[in-house]
Amino acid sequence: QVQLQESGPGLVKPSQTLSLTCTVSGGSITTNNYYWSWIRQPPGKGLEWIGYSTYSGSTYYSPSLKSRTSISRDTSKNQFSLQLTSVTPEDTGVYYCASQMGGVVVFSGKGTLVTVSS
Repeated sequence: QVQLQESGPGLVKPSQTLSLTCTVSGGSITTNNYYWSWIRQPPGKGLEWIGYSTYSGSTYYSPSLKSRTSISRDTSKNQFSLQLTSVTPEDTGVYYCASQMGGVVVFSGKGTLVTVSS
């Protein structure tokens, strides 16, 4: 079974860059037709899709976050990462990494809380 684990700082200061890494085990991030996504949930709000990296390394981002988002991958470590620049307190939330196939989330991590505060 595929397992995903998010890691990174739990506290980021405003205007800085939020950086998270997702380590995947039990499966390869280069497996055909799988997309590797980042999703977040602000406090008291619903899930928000941030973007994904495909099995071939292409990336797609939410239009509302595109200017501040970068998703990269390290196939040698079977990891993919999120960078979100110029964060504000509105970027506070639980961040999840997930694997998707056909638009459906198949597996996801447990999530990690990131707080943006000075």
